[in-house]
Amino acid sequence: MGDLPVNPLVLIGVGSSFAFSGLFYHLYQEKKKELKQLREIPVFRPDQHLVKVLWATPHKRLQYVAVEGMVQADGEPLASQFVPRCFGVIQKIAVEEHWKYWNSLSRTWNSRTINRKETNNAVPFSLVSPGAYINDLYVKVQNPLDASGCYLERVYHKMRRAEEGLVNVMLQGLSGERPVAMEQSEELLRVGSTLTGFGEVVLEGGQVMRLQAPQDGRKFILVPTDHRSFLDGHESTASMWKTLTAVTGITGASLLAKVIYGLVEKRDDKSK
Repeated sequence: MGDLPVNPLVLIGVGSSFAFSGLFYHLYQEKKKELKQLREIPVFRPDQHLVKVLWATPHKRLQYVAVEGMVQADGEPLASQFVPRCFGVIQKIAVEEHWKYWNSLSRTWNSRTINRKETNNAVPFSLVSPGAYINDLYVKVQNPLDASGCYLERVYHKMRRAEEGLVNVMLQGLSGERPVAMEQSEELLRVGSTLTGFGEVVLEGGQVMRLQAPQDGRKFILVPTDHRSFLDGHESTASMWKTLTAVTGITGASLLAKVIYGLVEKRDDKSK
């Protein structure tokens, strides 16, 4: 190892830097391509302009667009089970138990989650234009539970620790298992929140607009923000990959230059 003209760790550093730079550049290019596709998607609000565009299209249908609006329940909204005066149109309640069991091989307590119960509720809702005084124009959201995207907001979370009673201690000794905690959480798509939906929009009966899953196989997506903020998030990610590409590339180039300089310097010393 001492006969090598270059420290192997330096060579590993050079190779790793260029490898990570290549990976980050690939991720940057993928995100850049995704951003280009997102910018090409037409953006609408539930207003008269959208109605006119639908009337002018064949079959009164827009195959893939983004619709930005404010969430409004078509009827009675869902009330939070844990937070007063908190209402939504989609609700997810999850309850799960955290246990520990004794591993006789490693002689340690390991964790596991059991008895997870999840309840999903939804009521019909629409998107309306933010700030509109009269919501006579709206876009109904068809089958929102089929859409992808993290559009629910966690409004409640609590971890209840298990009590260390005599019975629990005895059960722990007999079964090698013991309860640790019970976790409860509630997520809502809240009434009044901003939502952007990506999908197909159809006009029914002259005035009723509906956002639904596209028939051409593209993704039906709901995002809990306005369209500009959604694009800003993707641009920030692209900028991050670009910066990491530059940093790791410069690091690799600097290390490589240092290695070459060292080799040249050694050769000059030997020639003297």
